[in-house]
Amino acid sequence: MSETSNSKPTGKGKATPTRKEREAANKRPLVGDRSKEAKKAARLAASAKRNEARLGMLAGEDRYLAPRDKGPQKKFARDYVDSRFSVGELVLPTVFLALIFNTIDNLQLQLAVLGCLWALFIFIFINAWFLGRGTLAALSKKYGAENVEKGVRMYVAMRSIQMRPMRLPKPQVKRGTKIG
Repeated sequence: MSETSNSKPTGKGKATPTRKEREAANKRPLVGDRSKEAKKAARLAASAKRNEARLGMLAGEDRYLAPRDKGPQKKFARDYVDSRFSVGELVLPTVFLALIFNTIDNLQLQLAVLGCLWALFIFIFINAWFLGRGTLAALSKKYGAENVEKGVRMYVAMRSIQMRPMRLPKPQVKRGTKIG
């Protein structure tokens, strides 16, 4: 077969770069711009992003929450717990007082403090059990029994043990508000 005048030209139309040219083109610093201004700008940008995420999490925005806190059912469960007083809120102050009282060298006092701690833990367990049942019933009523997420009862129990000011995301409802 002979070539015709309408065939495509062969080759790529430019010279192959030398190895030295390719290596020079590929050279770049391992780390980005290392100037002080670039470092400062990167630090400020990262700080602003962290601050935005922190404020979003405190406000309860779903996209900033940890996976365990996301979703409408977890929001409902948080509101359910936050709308009530929980005996579990007294754990940290009570343990702190127990540590102070246990420094006193009095066996009767130490036994009384230990008895109070055990009683508190039993009340906390009972309170968490009732909160879990109430939350499950309210979620079943709202979303249907078959649509309730697993782990909601433990989520409610763990949240009820935290002191109210230390809860994250911050409580969005006032104590005494009727939820469920």
